[in-house]
Amino acid sequence: MALFSKDKDAGQDPLAGKPASFGIHRYLQGSANLFEENRLLKFAILGTLGVTAVLGMLLYTTNQNQRTVIVPFGSGGDLYVTGNTPSPGYLRTMTRNVVSLAGTYSAYSADRQFQELLSLAHPSAYNGLRDSLNAILDELANNPTLSIATYIRTDQPVTWDKTEIVVPVEKVRIIGGVIRKFRGNFRIGYAIDNGRFWLTRLSEEKFDAETH
Repeated sequence: MALFSKDKDAGQDPLAGKPASFGIHRYLQGSANLFEENRLLKFAILGTLGVTAVLGMLLYTTNQNQRTVIVPFGSGGDLYVTGNTPSPGYLRTMTRNVVSLAGTYSAYSADRQFQELLSLAHPSAYNGLRDSLNAILDELANNPTLSIATYIRTDQPVTWDKTEIVVPVEKVRIIGGVIRKFRGNFRIGYAIDNGRFWLTRLSEEKFDAETH
């Protein structure tokens, strides 16, 4: 007895005995189904790309509008940064502290203050600012009675844009008991990066006029 029996229909052509039009119909139907599947696949891919793009835009917008609350130097008030845009209160506070650190000092306090000021310096501006402050330290070493006090003027507005703050100030210079007063501007270059204030430039201008 044979262990395996052969199916009478095995190996027969499924189109055997069918009209020629039946084969063409099956081919066209198969092609149509394949085309439909490819079209659905393309729609699915485009839909996925669209969703990814929308989510990416939402994440970017959220990060840009995210508010970072920062309270520098133990201050209080409406101090925050939205994206890389600081609030007016934050800029005013940072301005007062930069002017205080850079503009009011003596031989006894300058080194500590300047180190704190350098902690705000952007890496690209650090060396230049350090050299300027070291020159002041050298002057103080040669004139230990020298002291400087700088005050923000209340009769002139402090102005700023996205990269710079212009501060009208009055500077009082005392050396050997001799007092001299000057008026001019502190020009503070700054940048906000990831919610952090960076000092990019610090200079004085228009201090030619002396007041008595």
